[in-house]
Amino acid sequence: MAHRRTEQIPIVFILSIYSFSSLFLTLLLSFSIFETVISENAFSASHTASISIAAARDLRYLLYDVNPPEGFNLRRDVYIRMASLVKTLRKDGDDWVLVLPPWGRLYHWQSPNIHQIRIPWGEFFSLTSLQANVPVIEYEEFIAENGGPFIDQVLVLQNYAEGWTDGKWEEKVDERPCIEKMMYSKDKQGFYRGWFWGFEETRARNVTCISAQGHASIMAPVLQKNITVTSVMLDRAETLLHDHYAGKDYWDTRRSMVFAKHLRLIGDDFRAKYLNSSDDRDNTVYSEDWTRMKAKLGSAKGGPYLGVHLRRKDFIWGHREDVPSLKGAVKKMRSMMKKHKLDNVFVATDADGDELKELKKLLPEMVRFEPSPEDLELLKDGGVAIIDQWICAHARYFIGTSVSTFSFRIHEEREILGFDPKMTYNRFCGDTEKECEQPTHWKIIY
Repeated sequence: MAHRRTEQIPIVFILSIYSFSSLFLTLLLSFSIFETVISENAFSASHTASISIAAARDLRYLLYDVNPPEGFNLRRDVYIRMASLVKTLRKDGDDWVLVLPPWGRLYHWQSPNIHQIRIPWGEFFSLTSLQANVPVIEYEEFIAENGGPFIDQVLVLQNYAEGWTDGKWEEKVDERPCIEKMMYSKDKQGFYRGWFWGFEETRARNVTCISAQGHASIMAPVLQKNITVTSVMLDRAETLLHDHYAGKDYWDTRRSMVFAKHLRLIGDDFRAKYLNSSDDRDNTVYSEDWTRMKAKLGSAKGGPYLGVHLRRKDFIWGHREDVPSLKGAVKKMRSMMKKHKLDNVFVATDADGDELKELKKLLPEMVRFEPSPEDLELLKDGGVAIIDQWICAHARYFIGTSVSTFSFRIHEEREILGFDPKMTYNRFCGDTEKECEQPTHWKIIY
């Protein structure tokens, strides 16, 4: 049965039942801000210090950050690359821990009057699940363990100014002058100050620019041999490529990125109330332990609704040929609903207010997840995006947007749940395209 406008969900009630207090556990960690006294020199090919913090203390910390304009789902992709690097570092016996960069100030998080910085990963993902793949800690835990908000060495990654030499690709890494203006400045005490995820008290002892060309593991020798300090941060970490894209290591890390339980429960409750969807009926039973989750390809049926991710805003002009008009998108949706005998359609979109009104006129049976202002304050824009993805991931049939990482992440979620690829890897074509290339099926590897 179609639903025209959903009532708002009592999220506060749901969160309280499902241990909402644990959501903010990391924010309650106490930490001391005492300055340590050892400072190491920066990256140098000849740097062979025999005595270092690492020698006195085996535990070492890898921190990272990403180019500010990059969105939520690209940052999730960079996490996979950094987790792979930590695994490489640990293979040689070094006890490296990955420090999770707090969330905040993302381009697509545009809800007004909401505090959206210094958000720990535990609000969006299951830390227990992440830790089953690679050792990780929240940034505030790092501060507590490290004795203060000090990062020994920041390496700002960049491409080579000259590009590929002779048109030949080769993996390499060198200390080079900064190509762009450095986003760090020295204070009166000689420490470097920067964005540092909104933690104004954080400072770095040293900042160096590094030109890097290659996979994430190319940084392992640098971190093991040339840098001997306890904590190292890789800024602009998206510069590095995947070590094993779509391989077992990739999928292990991707599968470990389990959404926080309270977000999944809210999505499940929405599915049950407005889309007649439940895991038992839809063959999408989810295991809390991702290491034991192994759904057979094609086993998932999905709820009796069409799931849609319709990207708008910057995609309208940035990918003009690949993104349909609202009328073109609705025509495609109705066609798929008729083909698969579906009465309901769930739409995840970043369309603005005027476009939403037009879309509602064209598709009155459309269902969207629309939290109240109070619920949005708790969930944040990131939590709402995850709930949208979770609901789309359980649809009978899914249509995404070309080259959108939001859609890519839904593809992966559906792959984990065991959907038939034909019901997952689909996208809208532009209005001028009679046919368009559909997304590649990256088969899950266990």
